[in-house]
Amino acid sequence: MKARELAVVGAVEFSPEIFPDDRGEFLSYYQEPVFAETLGHKLFPTAQASQSRSRRGVLRGIHFSRTPPGTAKYVHCARGSALDIVVDLRIGSPTFGQSDSTILDTVSHRAMYFPPGVGHAFVALEDDTVISYLLSENYVPANELAITPHDAELALRLPADLELIQSDRDRAAMTLAQARTQGLLPEYATCLKIQQGFPNP
Repeated sequence: MKARELAVVGAVEFSPEIFPDDRGEFLSYYQEPVFAETLGHKLFPTAQASQSRSRRGVLRGIHFSRTPPGTAKYVHCARGSALDIVVDLRIGSPTFGQSDSTILDTVSHRAMYFPPGVGHAFVALEDDTVISYLLSENYVPANELAITPHDAELALRLPADLELIQSDRDRAAMTLAQARTQGLLPEYATCLKIQQGFPNP
C-alpha cells in the first residue's frame, strides 16, 4: 500500500496493491503498518460504519462535525466511482480554506483518511455509486453541519459535465464565512488534541 499526503494537512490518500487472477482480484484497502507510519497513530476506534448509495450527479457535502467531539473518517468506494473532496475548515490550520480531491473507484480501490475537523464532499460519477465510511464517532444529527460546495471562496472544481443533485439541506448550506462568523468552525488545536487520543503505533 502507498500513501500520499494531500494538500489539506493531515488528510491522506491510500492506494492498495491489487492482486488479480483468473478468479477476480484481492486487495487490502486498509493496512495498519502503512497507516501508522504515515500518520503517527493507528486508525481510530471505530464507533460507526456507514455507507451511502448515489446516482450519477449526486453531490453530498461539504459535511463536517462540531468539534468537539469531532469525527475522523476512513472512506472508500465499494461500487461505482466518485470525485472525493476534502476541505480544510480548521481555524489555525496551515492549510485552512484549501481543498484537494481524488477519484475513488473500484479500479484503483483508493481510500481516504480525513482527520477531525475537515469537511468532506463527493460527487457520484456513475449510477449506484456506493461510498463506505468508518467513523470515529456515532452520528448525532445536532452535531452535523454543512458548508455549501458552491462557495466562491473555496472555489471547488466540481464536474462541469454533470447536472448536480443536492439535498435540500446541502442546497441551503452556509458559506465558509458565515460558519466562521457564527463560531461553528473547528479549531485546529482542538482537532489535533482529539487525534492525539487515537491509539499509538
